[in-house]
Amino acid sequence: MIIVQVKEGENIERALKKFKRKFEKTGATKELRRRQQFIAPSEKKRLKMEHAIYVQALHAKEEM
Repeated sequence: MIIVQVKEGENIERALKKFKRKFEKTGATKELRRRQQFIAPSEKKRLKMEHAIYVQALHAKEEM
């Protein structure tokens, strides 16, 4: 649970900004987006391989 201490006389917008910052640091939104769609292990492996080929091509291009 995220707790934000609000000082007396502090603006509500500032407290909301603190809450949003703390919430982003937890990574909850990233986790939710990651879990929205199931990716089969074979698909993960294929995507990882495609990414490796892409990165290798970039490094080869830089060397030229």
